[in-house]
Amino acid sequence: MTFEEYCTSKKINFDSFQKEESKQFLDLKFVFDQVSIASFEQQKLFLINKIRRRFILN
Repeated sequence: MTFEEYCTSKKINFDSFQKEESKQFLDLKFVFDQVSIASFEQQKLFLINKIRRRFILN
């Protein structure tokens, strides 16, 4: 699964997130590429929820 597919599955607008929060986007993408999906979610759950509320996928 790619980071874009992950964001879409979590109902995060990938393009908006990438454009408006590029540093945070790159940091999360780096971690996502290094660890398993389960580990990523466990580490970043609260952050993912915050991002999901800000960059809602229509």
